[in-house]
Amino acid sequence: QVQLVESGGGLVQPGGSLRLSCVVSGTNLYGSTGGWYRQAPGKQRELVALITSGGVTNYADSVKGRFTISRDDAKNTVYLQMNNLKPEDTTIYYCNLRRGLLVSWGQGTQVTVSS
Repeated sequence: QVQLVESGGGLVQPGGSLRLSCVVSGTNLYGSTGGWYRQAPGKQRELVALITSGGVTNYADSVKGRFTISRDDAKNTVYLQMNNLKPEDTTIYYCNLRRGLLVSWGQGTQVTVSS
């Protein structure tokens, strides 16, 4: 059974940084695309960033230049470095893994940006 476990969320002041981690178990990252999504209450889940098995990245316009996605296949982990955080970044962040017909989600981690 594939499981994704996120960590690293929390409360941070505007302009601060957080690093989210997503540890994958039950499979490896080989050939997979890893992604981070977020969903605010009453809104649709939106893509924040993704990284392919070849290291190609894609970001939402709202986070370009502030967030960086990376992966360590040896550790089965996908990361999201978030810098210069803004109050509008406050929401739950979800890790996602895709490979062929396999699509898995984590349980989410809360990020709150507030002074």
